[in-house]
Amino acid sequence: MLRINRSDFLIKPFLKRDNSRAFFQFFSTIIPIISIWLIIYHIIKSPFSIIIKSLLLIPIVLLLTLFSSRTFSLMHDCGHNSLFTKRKLNRFFGFLLGLVNGIPQKSWSIDHAFHHRNNGNWETYKGPIDVLSLGEYNSLTKREKFFYRFSRNWIMIFPGGFYYLVLKPRLGLIIIIFNLIKDILEETFIKIKSGEITKILIINSRIKPPFSDYGDNFSEIFELIINNIIVIIGWTFMCKWFGLAFFLSFYSITLTLSAAILICVFFVQHNFKNSYAKRTKNWDIFDGAILGSSNLDIPNWLNWFLVDISFHSVHHLSERIPNYNLRACHKANIHLLQESKFLKLSDFPNCFKYIIWDEKNEKLITII
Repeated sequence: MLRINRSDFLIKPFLKRDNSRAFFQFFSTIIPIISIWLIIYHIIKSPFSIIIKSLLLIPIVLLLTLFSSRTFSLMHDCGHNSLFTKRKLNRFFGFLLGLVNGIPQKSWSIDHAFHHRNNGNWETYKGPIDVLSLGEYNSLTKREKFFYRFSRNWIMIFPGGFYYLVLKPRLGLIIIIFNLIKDILEETFIKIKSGEITKILIINSRIKPPFSDYGDNFSEIFELIINNIIVIIGWTFMCKWFGLAFFLSFYSITLTLSAAILICVFFVQHNFKNSYAKRTKNWDIFDGAILGSSNLDIPNWLNWFLVDISFHSVHHLSERIPNYNLRACHKANIHLLQESKFLKLSDFPNCFKYIIWDEKNEKLITII
């Protein structure tokens, strides 16, 4: 079989962005979310019994979860500058979409861009769950191995989702502020005591918390602060409107389930049997896109909520392709994707077994 090259793919016709389609996707997501919250308000204020209210709210929370996932997926496109025609529009609407799920869009998109630049290079990028190499895993104690296996179990996508969307952006800001004040006070005391006259506010060396995607520069810090201020104001308003206990529990459940869906999809699209998993010296970004990204055979209604991210190989081939062109691009190049991985929903559970990188044989393996 002849080797397939990037130039063999028909990409250019699908790079065209369309503001009308982008605005339609934005409003067809935000308006239903607002409508759902209005419906929720009428349900909880109705004279129905608690049992009936609960039965009515179950499908509502599932629907809101799916729209939350769609919001995140559209934010993802804005991060790639592929939803709208202008970068400023993508930044503005990406910021707004980030507010819905309480996540700073710019910091997230910068971190996500690192994933795209290194997909398939498991020596540099350890995947969505920081996969250990076989050598690293074998060096762990028995207790550490147990904790590693437990923390990478599929069930952890739920507490992981809660942490990722609800807690992490808030903790990131708190840690940044704490470290900044602590370091400035300590250095100020030292400089004053020693009589040295130097610059004390060397901010860039202090602001980064122990998260890879928050606090790399002033621009990210500024958005993190603004995002948190608006989100917390929004939460306060919603708590007064719906009641503290109801809103925080309902909103947390929604974000937890939404993040769990997104983490699951992201995981299975890169951790699977025979996934491309090379060392840096043997890695090729094109092979990483085609062989290191799976395509999902899922129902069309679910694809709508995930804005067609299922067609993942061509997305990695060119992240500039708008989501509304991904399906057409995938179909136009399907004959070149014979070696790509295609997964059904029934294949997902098996993917969660591939949590070790065998660096010697350059492949993902399961734990025996």
